Amino acid sequence: MKYIIILGDGMADWPVKEFGGKTILQNARKPYMDMLARKGRTGMLKTVPDGFHPGSEVANMTVMGYDVTKSFEGRGVLEAANIGVDIKPGQMGMRCNIICIQDGIIKNHSAGHITTPEADELIKALDKELGSDRVHFHTGIQYRHLLVIDGGRKELICTPPHDVPGQPFRDLMIKAATPDAQPTADLLNDLILRSQEILSKHPVNLKRVAEGKDPANSIWPWSPGYRPSMQPISELYPNVRRSSVISAVDLIKGIGHYAGMKVIDVEGATGLFDTNYEGKAQAAIDALKTDDFVYVHVEAPDEAGHEGNFTLKNRTVEDLDSRLIGPIYEEVSKWDEPVAIAVLPDHPTPCAHRTHTSDPIPFLIYAPGMDADSVTAFDEESCKQGGYGNIEGTEFTKIFLSLESV
Repeated sequence: MKYIIILGDGMADWPVKEFGGKTILQNARKPYMDMLARKGRTGMLKTVPDGFHPGSEVANMTVMGYDVTKSFEGRGVLEAANIGVDIKPGQMGMRCNIICIQDGIIKNHSAGHITTPEADELIKALDKELGSDRVHFHTGIQYRHLLVIDGGRKELICTPPHDVPGQPFRDLMIKAATPDAQPTADLLNDLILRSQEILSKHPVNLKRVAEGKDPANSIWPWSPGYRPSMQPISELYPNVRRSSVISAVDLIKGIGHYAGMKVIDVEGATGLFDTNYEGKAQAAIDALKTDDFVYVHVEAPDEAGHEGNFTLKNRTVEDLDSRLIGPIYEEVSKWDEPVAIAVLPDHPTPCAHRTHTSDPIPFLIYAPGMDADSVTAFDEESCKQGGYGNIEGTEFTKIFLSLESV
């Protein structure tokens, strides 16, 4: 038996008024997801433990089978692994967004989805002007970058910028959770304010403004942590000898790196609605020919949810179904060796809320010949009646990766 998880980031949602009170998953045309739900078994999964922020880092680590209460160390250090930055003992890493602030208000968390080449110029300018023996900026992808502080303390109260569009930035600046972390908080807040002076005058932003685009006019550090300690997934799940991860974002690739998985890059994978679904599908099919387990992550539904764009999010779900899940299913269903397929989001990103929630998410598990439950569609309400019931944490992965050929 081989195994593939196909994850639509933020795919779950709340009822959408414009869709007659249906959720995105209820409204979207998704024949493959619904077919797999009919042939397989479903349930509801709590991916975010109590006390944790409902971030993609926590939720995806949970779906991959890691107990985040023991292994989670923050988002930035996970992304660092994929961009080749080794977080050393004594260093603290943070995700460092470049965001758009307008009239003192956080307009968006992505600087209008700035491109990576533009962002690279800005991050290099920041490292030249603000970097030091202690402060280091590193370029990531699009608006997602890395800040490393030598001797930094992680006991900080930080607000993810995608949680607070439309709110005054000064009210949300970094606070120390302990007295020992106060110098780190003071340093970071000074960097935020000084970055605004530098970025507002940078030619990249002057050009963006002239073209009617949002400027990337502030950094926003968050999710602090030290180097994580994670067992390879092959040690957690002995039947997984070789595994791969496919994603457009550094976070998921970084988790894969620490999990001992092969990281597969797909040309044209953007993390947005225009991502290369077909390329990801083919990469997954190719990986399954040699590997026991493949994890395919699609960011597009989450980004549409953050924008509050229910029409676009509906499209991303339909594209995920027809352009990625469909080709994978049609190919592997011909193989002699059976392939188990799981489909799920990591967390909801409701369009009406524009950020993540910790609500349980629907999931489906299909394997050739398995006993199906009574569920006939894949969505938030239908899966509440699923045969797996309500589960949480690593239970999902243990169930999925323990399936055997029928």
